[in-house]
Amino acid sequence: MYMEKLEDLAARYAELEARLAQPETVADMELFRRLMREHAGMEEIMDAYREYKQASENAAQAREMLSDAEMRPIAKEELDELEPRIEALEKRIQLLLLPKDPNDEKDVILEIRAGAGGEEAALFGAELMRMYIHYAEGRGWQVQELDSNITELGGVKELSLQVKGLGAYSRLKYESGVHRVQRVPETETGGRIHTSTTTVAVMPEMDDLEVQIDPNDLRIDTYRAGGAGGQHVNRTDSAVRITHLPTGIVVQCQNERSQIQNREQAMRMLRSKLWDAAVQARNAQTSQERRSQVGTGDRSERIRTYNYPQGRVTDHRIGLTLYKLPQFLQGDMDEMLDALTLADQTSRLEQEMR
Repeated sequence: MYMEKLEDLAARYAELEARLAQPETVADMELFRRLMREHAGMEEIMDAYREYKQASENAAQAREMLSDAEMRPIAKEELDELEPRIEALEKRIQLLLLPKDPNDEKDVILEIRAGAGGEEAALFGAELMRMYIHYAEGRGWQVQELDSNITELGGVKELSLQVKGLGAYSRLKYESGVHRVQRVPETETGGRIHTSTTTVAVMPEMDDLEVQIDPNDLRIDTYRAGGAGGQHVNRTDSAVRITHLPTGIVVQCQNERSQIQNREQAMRMLRSKLWDAAVQARNAQTSQERRSQVGTGDRSERIRTYNYPQGRVTDHRIGLTLYKLPQFLQGDMDEMLDALTLADQTSRLEQEMR
């Protein structure tokens, strides 16, 4: 079945190449950009398909050579190399044919909330915040703090970040869930290991066409911003709190310099939260299917443990343990995120082939 899809894609790819070479297409910049995006989005799978076809042709020729006693050793050696390569290419093509998450290329709203463990949970939340900022900056993404509730010791009770960058949601979406830390707190004199939790939510940033909000459903309050940001925060009611009355969802933003900017950011957060609430409700109805996949998970699901005494980080969804906790907390997360992505793709492929 997937070979038929590949032939259809190859025909479409050839059609796009022909259209992109036409003068009338080049003259229409909007059309040209749209076709270029579609063409670029197909390049990876077309490259894999071409490689697969060439390898298959070479394997067919090698099998014909098996009947020749003189050429048989060369043919067998070539087949020993080609057959595993063809098998790997088939698997790669099947993964590339999986429907893509339409939100993968979107920017994200990332929230961190301290859970069980009081101040220790908040301090761990601050470490998670730094981890995500390091990871984002390493990929050239932009990070902006939207709102925060910081403790006297520098812990994070609540924090909202906007992460802007191509593919931000595709990489960070697996971070949603409960993160557990096991370590000896600095305030612990007896040397006992404490367990604390922090919840992370990662939501794609939605625009006003994707999530429409009735202005009559909103209550908008302004208040005087607090914390860092300059003297203006003490003089103007620049902070904005928006309540979505039908759902009770509340968002707030105080980190921009003007009330208008804070309101715009708060509306972005609200659209993402409304989208997320709809997804969580849908997941609750299909919980069995969702549990069989890695996915973005339930907010109450314990997804990862950070064990400081052993220097390890374990992801419970895929059973992967890495003994490089310090590096992980500095943003060296790609090995874990790559494994989660592969596990999710493999799970979806199995579902598709049933």
